[in-house]
Amino acid sequence: MLCAAPSSGLLSPDPQHSECGPCRQRKSFLQPSESTHSSSRDHHCSSGRQVVDSNLSVHTDSPDFTPCFQNSVLAWVPCVYLWAALPCYLFYLRHRHQGYIVLSRLSRLKTALGVLLWCVSWIDLFYSFHGLVHGWAPAPIFFVTPLVVGVTMLLATLLIQYERLQGLRSSGVLVTFWFLCVVCGIIPFRSKILSALAQGKISDPFRFTTFYIYFALVLSALVLSCSREKPPFFSPKNIDPNPCPEAGAGFLSRLSFWWFTKLAILGYRRPLEEWDLWCLNKEDRSHVVVQRLLEERKKQQERAARVLIRFISNPTAPAWWGFLVAGLMFVCSVTQTLILHQYYHCIFVMGLRFRTGIIGVIYRKALVITNSVKRESTAGEIVNLMSVDAQRFMDVVPFINLLWSAPLQMILAVYFLWQNLGPSVLAGVALMVLLIPLNGAVAVKMRAFQVEQMKLKDSRIRLMSEILGGIKVLKLYAWEPSFLKQVEDIRQEELRLMRQAAYLHATSTFIWICTPFLVTLTTLGMYVSVDKNNVLDAEKAFVSVSLFNILKIPLNMLPQLISNLAQTSVSLKRIQHFLSQDELDPQCVERKTITPGYTVTIHSGTFTWSQNLPPTLHSLDIQVPKGALVAVVGPVGCGKSSLLSALLGEMEKLEGKVYMKGSVAYVPQQAWIQNCTLQENVLFGQALDPKRYQQALEACALLADLEVLPGGSKTEIGEKGINLSGGQRQRVSLARAVYSDADIFLLDDPLSAVDSHVAKHIFDQVIGPEGVLAGKTRVLVTHGISFLPQTDFVIVLADGQVSEIGTYAALLQRNGSFANFLRNYAPDEGKRHQEADSRTALEDKEVEEVLLTEDPLSNHTDLTVHEPVTYEVQKQFMRQLSAMSLEREGQGRPVPRRRLGAAEKVVQATEAKASHVLTQEEKVEMGTVKLSVFWDYARAVGLCAMLAICLLHGGQSAAAIGANVWLSAWTGEAVVNGQQNNTSQRLGVYAALGILQGLLVMLSAIMMAVGGVQAARLLHQALLHNKMRSPQSFFDTTPSGRILNRFSKDVYIIDEVLAPTILMLLNSFYNSISTLVVIVASTPLFAVVILPLAVLYLLVQRLYVATSRQLKRLESISRSPIYSHFLETVTGSSVIRAYGRSQDFEAISDAKVDTNQRSCYPYIASNRWLGVRVEFVGNCVVFFTALFAVIGRSSLSPGLVGLSVSYALQVTLALNWMIRTISDLESNIVAVERVKEYSKTETEAPWVVEGSRPPVGWPLQGEVEFRNYSVRYRPGLELVLKDLSLQVRGGEKVGIVGRTGAGKSSMTLCLFRILEATEGDILIDGLNVADIGLHDLRSQLTIIPQDPILFSGTLRMNLDPFGNYSEEDMWRALELSHLHTFVSSQPAGLDFQCSEGGENLSVGQRQLVCLARALLRKSRILVLDEATAAIDLETDDLIQATIHTQFEPCTVLTIAHRLNTIMDYTRVLVLDKGTIAEFDSPTNLIAARGIFYGMARDAGLA
Repeated sequence: MLCAAPSSGLLSPDPQHSECGPCRQRKSFLQPSESTHSSSRDHHCSSGRQVVDSNLSVHTDSPDFTPCFQNSVLAWVPCVYLWAALPCYLFYLRHRHQGYIVLSRLSRLKTALGVLLWCVSWIDLFYSFHGLVHGWAPAPIFFVTPLVVGVTMLLATLLIQYERLQGLRSSGVLVTFWFLCVVCGIIPFRSKILSALAQGKISDPFRFTTFYIYFALVLSALVLSCSREKPPFFSPKNIDPNPCPEAGAGFLSRLSFWWFTKLAILGYRRPLEEWDLWCLNKEDRSHVVVQRLLEERKKQQERAARVLIRFISNPTAPAWWGFLVAGLMFVCSVTQTLILHQYYHCIFVMGLRFRTGIIGVIYRKALVITNSVKRESTAGEIVNLMSVDAQRFMDVVPFINLLWSAPLQMILAVYFLWQNLGPSVLAGVALMVLLIPLNGAVAVKMRAFQVEQMKLKDSRIRLMSEILGGIKVLKLYAWEPSFLKQVEDIRQEELRLMRQAAYLHATSTFIWICTPFLVTLTTLGMYVSVDKNNVLDAEKAFVSVSLFNILKIPLNMLPQLISNLAQTSVSLKRIQHFLSQDELDPQCVERKTITPGYTVTIHSGTFTWSQNLPPTLHSLDIQVPKGALVAVVGPVGCGKSSLLSALLGEMEKLEGKVYMKGSVAYVPQQAWIQNCTLQENVLFGQALDPKRYQQALEACALLADLEVLPGGSKTEIGEKGINLSGGQRQRVSLARAVYSDADIFLLDDPLSAVDSHVAKHIFDQVIGPEGVLAGKTRVLVTHGISFLPQTDFVIVLADGQVSEIGTYAALLQRNGSFANFLRNYAPDEGKRHQEADSRTALEDKEVEEVLLTEDPLSNHTDLTVHEPVTYEVQKQFMRQLSAMSLEREGQGRPVPRRRLGAAEKVVQATEAKASHVLTQEEKVEMGTVKLSVFWDYARAVGLCAMLAICLLHGGQSAAAIGANVWLSAWTGEAVVNGQQNNTSQRLGVYAALGILQGLLVMLSAIMMAVGGVQAARLLHQALLHNKMRSPQSFFDTTPSGRILNRFSKDVYIIDEVLAPTILMLLNSFYNSISTLVVIVASTPLFAVVILPLAVLYLLVQRLYVATSRQLKRLESISRSPIYSHFLETVTGSSVIRAYGRSQDFEAISDAKVDTNQRSCYPYIASNRWLGVRVEFVGNCVVFFTALFAVIGRSSLSPGLVGLSVSYALQVTLALNWMIRTISDLESNIVAVERVKEYSKTETEAPWVVEGSRPPVGWPLQGEVEFRNYSVRYRPGLELVLKDLSLQVRGGEKVGIVGRTGAGKSSMTLCLFRILEATEGDILIDGLNVADIGLHDLRSQLTIIPQDPILFSGTLRMNLDPFGNYSEEDMWRALELSHLHTFVSSQPAGLDFQCSEGGENLSVGQRQLVCLARALLRKSRILVLDEATAAIDLETDDLIQATIHTQFEPCTVLTIAHRLNTIMDYTRVLVLDKGTIAEFDSPTNLIAARGIFYGMARDAGLA
């Protein structure tokens, strides 16, 4: 007979069993024989003996394995695993050398345990040999098993040492090996104790002892292997201030994401801040570890569910069967959880890398695109590619694997359904196949909407970007309503599309909810109706329902994936289109060879701005000798700036050759200033040489400015140089060039933005023959004829060609057009220069003294689109440390403050923390999102709608439970003669409940769509209206990137993310609740574990939500600098390229993206951390449901067990989604918070005050009176104008002059109420301007601002956005502003398209467009703010003549840099430090020999 007595036999009184004593005893895990007294006892694993005995292992209440199974299979499983893993593991270790780990106490202990285990195995082997020698022959297994185990233990010991030498701190392979050893040892552990208890003695003390020594050693080895070693000895030192703990985490910590817990707890205790975030891991995480057999795991779960239901249906089965099945379901679920989340972690990180890569590529491309491409793709559009389109890639990557796994899941599910229900399943499959084209059609339509919507979004963001850039001009002209309407029109279209897409989405939701249900219905219906004998029992029904639920996930996800892929393909096309655009040709300018003695030459050069435009410059032949100073002159629009662009390679070369030898410094016509400190602007990436830096500042007349700026050199300059005046910005730009110490200097009219005496100083000290650049090659574009005699030669351009070229003297003698022009405009040129040269050194010194800083905010604060639109809040990453040390210095000693004329523009030491910071850090909301934010959104959606949506979802859950309970009752129905009655009634009710679910969900989706669109409309409207009414000071201190972020990313979330998130939350919430209700109803015992599981769940939820919410906030705040820096780069790309700093800027951009990743990465990890823990709670629910079903099997029907288990299997997903969507909702509702924050900022005075409107035709006279008027830029700053009192009579022409920083521009800003009075009044025709609405005031005044700002659109729109004037009026205005020839030469005429910022017109032409605006408006009061600074003398003369004739009866106030324009004015007002210094006619002032006389003398007019 076979010797395989069950363990119960040991306790049995049956004498037959007791005869087979030694064979029944429990055998050792390592050694088969326990008794030394019988030869038969060792033969239980010899030939013919059973390894498995079902009577012993299955059909018994106390199951056990045969000794043979324990000695062979259980002993070998860990060994087989380790040897199988060895080749791959050795390969992995060889390629992962990180320096060796010093032999530590832990390592010694682990090695010692390995050696001891090896010894125990060998002792066992020798014991078997000992038996052989003494005459009882053991079976071969007794030699094989100890040998195999011994060799494996030796291998494990060697691996411990090899891992140490390779620098591995924690080994997943060995942890798994020791775990298997312990698990496989538990069974003999129990068997031996049972055997000893049954016999009342230990039959073989030696082997009994060796086994328990072995078990204690492997258990110790498992515990030790969970600890990690110290870092490797020669590993590169991690210099990160806050390294990511993942890199050093042990195997189990990585598997369960335990390494994240510390951050989760910290985030719960207090809101996370930027410095809490870990630095990014060094290694690239783009590798994809897709070891997922999710379908296998799902399959195992389903098999387990089937076995459990069978067990409940079989009352004779042993109880332990049920417990084993419950345990197996739990183990399968946990394994699936751990593997799946490792996979997700890898794939999400890969998605993050995708986004990083795309942003990097787009940034690099933007640095090299041609100007024609730049005109097509505006900065706003490119930012959209970076923000929205790159994000789409990140969102779609995690689901790409569904493309193959979803069909696989579907095939597996259908296969098991076939096994369960036979051919009836084909009916369901057919229905699914029929629905695929329907889903496809919906996806195609959604894609079409998407493309349309993206176009509208682009144009809205572009328009907003321009509005923010030109907001000051809009305010001065009172044009806000026109642009407000343009934005709202685009938004209206956007919302219409959103509404249509939402209805489509609701329809697809209906299909989606009904599909699995209809499939179940048709399949079960077919099954019971095909054959009367087909009985629907619990096993068939609920295993089918579980399988259909599995089928539901891929069916769900595939359409979603298809629509995501559709959106991503749109994004991909947009990105590819941008990346395939033309690039500037780096070979356009030959930099290696050149004719000896020359640094710049052009041979027969013809250049254009775009291939489809006529050439701007043609047939140029120019040679510039080394070290020469060359002036380029000519009328507006003749191509002077284009010539410099051609030399820089910025234009497209049609023919000819350009040669330039040496490094280049470029000063553009409109200074490009970065949002960083003044010193960083000047150094521009070079190392600081204090002597050279001081020299550059001195030469560019910046020392006096530094005394006034609160932080001196370290003063942060706001976005686009906002806290510097036009002249200061130009001088900083010049200082950058001087400091660069280049070989060639291209200077594009740097002197027009500064006062005449400053211009003279700069020419003498920097550009001229005696300046610091003497000896360098200088190409100077200028309108200042006074400097021409000192140049080496002059190039005269006309209509894109060189009309004359030669020295100043030669051109005068030639008597060409240039000589005539000079004689007209400078008859006493020679005499003036003689005087200038003979000026005394003392006077020179005097001029130096009065070089005060120009008046900040002043004229140049317009946010023009070409100047940088920059960045942000946070101290730039590279200067955090220097800024901190500077703050400490600043607190330690007072900053010297002489002549506070200009400090008005910068926030002063009201914040002692950083007195030199203008742009305040963006506020990060802390802690829980306030309930008021949810309330705001609910109110925007509509409270009744929200309530109805919640009730509809509740109804849907009730219908779902009803359908399943009905199915459960159906399965429990009595079977009569092998058939069930009432089949058709059962089917009918089941179908009705299913359709009802679909309808309720569709209704709620439609209501949510309508409410969501309404909320999107109201929130955007509030934001837009508030921003249009915000005071100018808000725009001066808030980077436009930050405001734009609200209009793009935050509005996108409100538009497209919030409503679906709320629906998903309701769905998962009701799913979770209905699961608990069903389980408790069917197995009331479950109520006992609800409380502990709920506590665990809530704890995880609280930790996660607090942390992830703050991570999301930090992520959105660190996103703005990426876009702001990008916008800054785009606007300054020509300067960046000229100085050869492209790579540095790419590095800065990468650094900003990495800073953003620092909050993205922990956010991804937090989701995995949550997933592992919540799924553990869900797995516990499944386990306890099964467990209590087993315990209460006597009182439960199989139908109820099927119902509760099929619900429990879904609970993990529902719980996970609920936390995830709660957190998503919290993270995304932050968008509402941010939009609300900017919808409630302080606004300026009302546009129209109904009770106090000025009379029609006001002002009739144009009298202006200032009474005791004082003003400051912002509270806490110095006064800019102090107690000003003056009266200007109607029709007077008054020039306003003063040294830089005297308050000239501030005075005009006060007239328009851009600045509001601190005290005193301004009266126009006796009416106090403070009493009337801003638009009533501003629309009756006319200004020609210093920075000519145009908006993209037609020329007609730029002249008359409201459509108030006729076409004749416009042509007349163009004629008077000398633009008639240009506009009539354009095919489109008045519909000529101006590009963003009017870039396709020269600065001078833009200035003339501003003049045409003024001529159209023709109000009684005209303000000219240095309006002709960028125009050549000839055009200036024509304009002055136009102003004299056309504005004859008007009051004209002119801020002048060129004094010759105001010498014939009625009176001149001289301001000094915000007070009136002189006010009289020009003749009297010159006679008085005061300040005005000094200025006139400098300009050669006195």
